[in-house]
Amino acid sequence: MGYEFITAYYTPPVLRRRHKDQIVSLQPVTLEDRGVRLEPLKEEHCDDLIAVASDGKLWEMWYTGVPQPDQMRSYIDAAFVDQSAGRRLPWVVREVASGRVVGTTSYHDIVVPIGRVEIGYTWYASSWQRTHINTTCKLLLIRHAFETLGCKVVGLRTDSFNFRSQRAIEALGAKKDGVLRHHHARRDGTVRDTVMYSILLNEWPDVKRHLELRLARHVSEQPAFKST
Repeated sequence: MGYEFITAYYTPPVLRRRHKDQIVSLQPVTLEDRGVRLEPLKEEHCDDLIAVASDGKLWEMWYTGVPQPDQMRSYIDAAFVDQSAGRRLPWVVREVASGRVVGTTSYHDIVVPIGRVEIGYTWYASSWQRTHINTTCKLLLIRHAFETLGCKVVGLRTDSFNFRSQRAIEALGAKKDGVLRHHHARRDGTVRDTVMYSILLNEWPDVKRHLELRLARHVSEQPAFKST
């Protein structure tokens, strides 16, 4: 029997609206589809995220913001500070069949008056990269932003030297907006150029069709992805 393909579990209220064109607030929510579950980040996920970062020593990639194991607690605390301020909504990524946490991701740079969120702070265990995990997470987050929260645009960004991330974002169907020069400090103290991408609401139907087709092909080509 295959996975249920359209499943979402919500912890109400997801949002409140001042009027039909403006998102007012985002609350923690659990999203699930195709064997991947996004769960609101909690303090008890610290050891899970240390294991994720240690799978491939992700902190050694100088152009990413993945913390070292002894910095994970501070990383999580900072996420909670941003969440309390309305700037970020963080999740852990769980692979349902194994029960393992395999990554983390967030909404961030939330601009309520214009209905804009960005997707970022995203990293996965090395053994789960280049699988269905990232595409499924992006489908869940972009679909939730447009179809539930009423967003008008979803943004994505990455370091100008993170070529793998740029290819992955472009493969989603996002459009490149440009490059912000000398934009953000890296962990090592250098300053990165940031490549900006976005998906507009009117582009979402085609992007959604594209992502669902990619995942359907993955299921047909990877029997191990199906439940037994």
